[in-house]
Amino acid sequence: QVQLVESGGGLVQAGGSLRLSCSASGRTFSSYGMGWFRQAPGKEREFIGGISGNGGSTRYADSVKGRFTISRDNAKNTVYLQMNSLTAEDTAVYYCTAYLYGRYNLIVDRQDEYEYWGQGTQVTVFS
Repeated sequence: QVQLVESGGGLVQAGGSLRLSCSASGRTFSSYGMGWFRQAPGKEREFIGGISGNGGSTRYADSVKGRFTISRDNAKNTVYLQMNSLTAEDTAVYYCTAYLYGRYNLIVDRQDEYEYWGQGTQVTVFS
């Protein structure tokens, strides 16, 4: 079992930056690929990016590529989502997710491929 707890959400002005953190329980954090999803009001939950177990590979949705960066610190059991150049369209609840990386050996992007989910953290971008 893996428990995920996100933090760092809040209000930010358009054009600004925010960094989300996700802390994971357990002693085998590096065995898990980590992903970030978001869900805006009235919209479906969408994949925005992921990172491999050792942090050597990342993958991003086109909507955030070049603005968002995912990283991880396996010694701290933590994954980060650095968000820059935020716009109102980035307003959403952001979810941290995890799956056993060895199951696919690649970064997956479907919700049903992720086994564990955090409770979500709200990010609101205002003009």
